[in-house]
Order: sequence, then structure tokens, then C-alpha cells
Amino acid sequence: MKDSILVTGSNGQLGTELRKQLPDAVFTDAAELDITDAGAVNAFVRENQIETIINCAAYTAVDKAEDEEEVACRINALGPENLAKTGCRLVHISTDYVFNGESSIPYTPSHVTAPLSAYGRTKLAGERLVLENNSRAVIIRTAWMYSSYGNNFVKTMRRLGETRDSVSVVNDQIGTPTFAGDLAAAIKAIIPQINEKTAGIYHYTNEGVCSWYDFAYEIMDLSGYSCRVLPISSSEYPAKAHRPSFSVLDKSLIKKVFKIEIPYWKESLKKCLSQF
Repeated sequence: MKDSILVTGSNGQLGTELRKQLPDAVFTDAAELDITDAGAVNAFVRENQIETIINCAAYTAVDKAEDEEEVACRINALGPENLAKTGCRLVHISTDYVFNGESSIPYTPSHVTAPLSAYGRTKLAGERLVLENNSRAVIIRTAWMYSSYGNNFVKTMRRLGETRDSVSVVNDQIGTPTFAGDLAAAIKAIIPQINEKTAGIYHYTNEGVCSWYDFAYEIMDLSGYSCRVLPISSSEYPAKAHRPSFSVLDKSLIKKVFKIEIPYWKESLKKCLSQF
């Protein structure tokens, strides 16, 4: 019999890392399971005797979502709602983009949300639908995710570091990178502890604070590239969707409730770079 854990969106960075942590789980991508199809979701859960769902499926093209908010909403809100309504224990991955970035202190899960973009709005809608429809759901907001798989900031910087003398990176957006391997390990530890008392919203990134410029500088330095990292402001690198200028997430609740330790971001970056 197949394992009772289902991982959706399994070909992304987090899904790929979860394959290492939960090799006996059932892994699906959009072609194998369309989470926006409630009938398909219910049938799959029933046929595979699923007890726990980890939802990594998401529409993550932040700028494109400004023109495709309806499409993003189906994947980021209606899909999670369908998963929540199965009654399975649910771990749903959300984002720091539900905040507007105007805080001067790290955001706790109870901070007021005010997304600046279509992507943020659809992810926030997904959070609310999950909580409304499932009493055993854990929502994990994360940020700046990277790994040795897929497309991400670390891989982009390494590619540019190999081919350019310099690269310009914004220094006025502040947050914390998240190594997908660390988040996957945390999810594995959390799953057995999920119940109606521990359900709710939590934050997980690596420890520490940096700007995208700081992150890029560390990537170049640890990779041994001579490529210079030049600081620029966000106004010099315009994007269609607005990003929060400050999105540091407070992790104290997830550490307290689930008794997990969270590595510092520079140490996790070293761990990731060793996989290249």
C-alpha cells in the first residue's frame, strides 16, 4: 500500500527536497493531479488512502500574475481550498508577500496582512480558504527559497558569476533566504505533531537578516567568483509587481510549538553550494 502522505507540486524546489525526506510519500505534479479540480482531488485522496497532504503547488510568477490574477487565484486559492476540504491533515506553503513591508520589526503570524501584488493577494486568499475549511491545517509562510534544483536566485547568481565581471543587485529589500532542504526537514518533523491544537499559521525561513545584495555577495564569495556585486535601489530595477521592502519573518512560534531548530542562513547557503 502507498504511503499516506501526498506531496503536490512535487517537481519544484521544495517538492524535490521532500523526496529526500519522505521517499515513501506519493508525489504529484500538475499533469498527474490538477488541484483546481475538486473531483479529481477527492478521488485521488480516496484511491490512495491519503492522510496528510503537503501542498507545494503554486503559481509563483510574481510579475506575470499582475496580468493573470484569475489564473493565479485558481492555483493559489481554489486549489488549496479543494485540498483543505478533503479533511486530510494539511501543510500548506505560503509567502512573505502577504505583507506590505512597512514593518520595522520581524513579522509574526498574527501581524496584519496587506499584500502589494496579485500574487500576494492570491496566496492570502488561499490561506484564508484553507483555515476556513480544515481544522488540522498548518500554513507555513516562507521567503526567498533556493536550492540546487530548479530556477532560483542562487543559481542565477552563480551563472552570472561565471560569465560577468559585475552584477547589480538591489540593496533595499530586506528579508531572509530559505534553503529548501532545511524547510523540507522541518516539515517532516512537524507532520506527526499536527492536530487541532497546533493548527494555524507559522513562519519559517533560515535565521538572520540580509538584503538581496548581501545574499548575492555571499554567493559570489563562497563560490570563489571574482564577479563584483554592485548595490542598486529597487527604483533602478523596476518590476511590474511591487515587492515588500522588509519581509523578515519571526520564527519564534514555530520553534516553540514544534520544538525545531532553524539554521543560520549563511551556514545553509554553504550547505547548498556544496551540492553543486
